[in-house]
Amino acid sequence: MLKHTLLFPLLLLSAALPAQQVPDTSRFFEIGAPHYSPGSGPVVKIDAAHNNFHTLDGRYRAFGNVLEADGYRLASLDEAFSPESLKGAGILAVSNALHTSNTESWALPTPSAFTPEEIAVVRQWVADGGRLFLIADHMPFAGAAQELGRAFGFEYLNCFAMDGRNRSIEYFTRQAGSLYSNAVTEGAGGRQAVDSIVTFTGSAFMIPESAAPVLGLDERYTLLLPQQAWTFTQDTPYVPGAGYYQLAYRQYGKGKVVVSGEAAMFSAQLAGPNHLPMGMNNPAASRNVQLLLNIMHWLAE
Repeated sequence: MLKHTLLFPLLLLSAALPAQQVPDTSRFFEIGAPHYSPGSGPVVKIDAAHNNFHTLDGRYRAFGNVLEADGYRLASLDEAFSPESLKGAGILAVSNALHTSNTESWALPTPSAFTPEEIAVVRQWVADGGRLFLIADHMPFAGAAQELGRAFGFEYLNCFAMDGRNRSIEYFTRQAGSLYSNAVTEGAGGRQAVDSIVTFTGSAFMIPESAAPVLGLDERYTLLLPQQAWTFTQDTPYVPGAGYYQLAYRQYGKGKVVVSGEAAMFSAQLAGPNHLPMGMNNPAASRNVQLLLNIMHWLAE
């Protein structure tokens, strides 16, 4: 049974959900010298063919702005995944895809956003050298991405990963052991090294032995499994968060895969009537932009 101490803050949070969110398209970030000269970097195709909550022309505009500032070439992918549609892509980014049945109802069941044929195409494309950045937020998005993640050994749990400390912002730090030291968090060293990251409620997943964790959950997290998004009761099933992760990466064949269980940390929104910053534009998330750049650099290598 869900603990009262966790349930009350969740009810307050869900009551605030209708607040309007708009993309922050301002130049709120500084990245220093671009990794590539303007327009000379790899082509990043951002999925927009699967009822995506985040697209290049919408809620992931800031994601695109950061990458363009670093020299990447961006394109919106409006077709189903196929050898033809992936042609020319150096990196495929997929954020918060949904099956058509869930676009108006964030409730169970949550079928795969991708057909078996599409999953087979992406798996082969990565095995042949393609680079995939898969992002799936809290339920229902994690459920919609389960089969695609599973193709690469990652097991999404269709959940809400809730921090029992009831923090409005979730911090992952090296000091606490929740942010791991590896190629993605170190970058090229110096100013590229990341020692803290902020997230804004997401899902969780298990990782294969061959994967390197970046953000890890612990016993202070509760993974809630509601029938409908943001609807929690005393009887909502849950599992402990220890042993689950929210960001990880791996080699796969000749290619690479990065998997994330949270989308807002790579976005930038202005929430509510006061346009409060949520995402990379939040002052507490000062290293999130660098983490995104490090991820893309690792994928592009």
